[in-house]
Amino acid sequence: MAKKKTIRTIPQERTPIPVQDPGERVKNFSEVALGYGLEDTLNECERCLMCPEAACVPGCPVGIDIPGFIAKIIEKDYRGAYDVLTDSNLLPAICGRVCPQEDQCEGVCPVGDTLEPVAIGRLERWLGDLAIEEGWANIPYIEPNGFRVGIIGSGPAGIACAADMAKAGCDVTVYEAFHKPGGVLRYGIPEFRLPNEVIDAEVDALAKLGVKIRCNTLVGRLFTIEQMLGEMAFDAVFIGTGAGYPNFMDIPGESLNGVLSANELLTRCNLMHAGEFPDYDTPLHLGKRVCVIGAGNTAMDAMRVCRRLGAKNVYCVYRRTKAESPARAEETDHAEEEGIEFHWLTAPVEILGDDDNNVRAMRCVRMELGEPDDSGRRRPVPIDGSEYEFETDMVVYAIGTNANPIIGQTSKLKLNARGYIETDEDLATSMAGVYAGGDIVTGGATVILAMGAGRKAARSMKAYLGIRDTESVYLPKPEGGVDTLFGIDAREKNFSRVRVA
Repeated sequence: MAKKKTIRTIPQERTPIPVQDPGERVKNFSEVALGYGLEDTLNECERCLMCPEAACVPGCPVGIDIPGFIAKIIEKDYRGAYDVLTDSNLLPAICGRVCPQEDQCEGVCPVGDTLEPVAIGRLERWLGDLAIEEGWANIPYIEPNGFRVGIIGSGPAGIACAADMAKAGCDVTVYEAFHKPGGVLRYGIPEFRLPNEVIDAEVDALAKLGVKIRCNTLVGRLFTIEQMLGEMAFDAVFIGTGAGYPNFMDIPGESLNGVLSANELLTRCNLMHAGEFPDYDTPLHLGKRVCVIGAGNTAMDAMRVCRRLGAKNVYCVYRRTKAESPARAEETDHAEEEGIEFHWLTAPVEILGDDDNNVRAMRCVRMELGEPDDSGRRRPVPIDGSEYEFETDMVVYAIGTNANPIIGQTSKLKLNARGYIETDEDLATSMAGVYAGGDIVTGGATVILAMGAGRKAARSMKAYLGIRDTESVYLPKPEGGVDTLFGIDAREKNFSRVRVA
């Protein structure tokens, strides 16, 4: 029997991940973090204490058996490790790159109480990349059940829901508005953080499950949700359209040429090859001095894209300090290394234009931090008489998003006061048979939280359709026993659906 590991006997230092040199990576869109090798992976796995009641598992929104897949790696059973991991997560190479593990599984790792936590995300990425390289896929035997399920949106929530419903035997069709699947994974995250070939490889797993993906299909304009449930004969629908409608500040000058959202900038560059104009016919008109308002992950992506596309100066304007920045620390550090100039405790008050209505400068005010607001962060307060101007010829807003309005405008679904789809605790909407999850319900969140919502909605949809779900039907027996039908627990709701003509 292996000797029990303690905090004193494990490797004390977190295994570093190799990265491209900053001077080189600002000239290309190749991945910045190069990933672990086998030796790095095995060394980092030895830092896991194999806790009997691992806090990292409930810390993961999709409940990955983290000690389980790490133990398999230690045993050099890499395919077995992949099987354990993908039992809960269809997108390990993606999540290993872009999920904020430091706030989830790694954030509750007991090793982190004394040392740096186990690099769970880096291990997940290594295993996901190995699976892509080896061509692994977990395709279970699927018995068709006759139910048809429609999924709106091919982002993380839609992918997770589609996979679970396909494994349950449903005929699943995913509708994507853009010309390539992946949702925010593809249009919102640059290739130097998440290569398209990784997205392609992991989204391809859906096709292997029999899921059909229909691109260039904008639900709400080509057909409605009501039509999906009616004449298109879907038995259930899941909405995972995300929250891609950008926020602005409503300050003077926002209508000037050269003002745009980070969503537009990243979509043009990531999905429409704007950075390769004129080889591709999507112009960007990038400024030489670009100012990005905001300091989240999207802001970091927008700034670093502009830097790679040739902007001479790229500025970040944020009304709080670096400590309150919502971006991952790793992304902020990489941006600083790449020459991004940060203006902390600064808020824009006006965008100034020239005689041709092009952006020429931005007027800002210095801020100081006051008492905490509803988010728990200290509220920024303007400093009287501190206004100043600095030159810029392009302003990019990255201050959050709102709900995609099209579904709400074209269906009878109940929305909340902010325009997001309202659901109950099972993610059921106000329309029978229609479920929703991810950013369109919660507002902007993370990839793994959206996947967790997709899987939760799938469980609810299976219950609604009366599909046997081994993850949920084995309930504790109530006192006095249970009713059965042909020896099967009646709570499994085994029945046949009849569609009335």
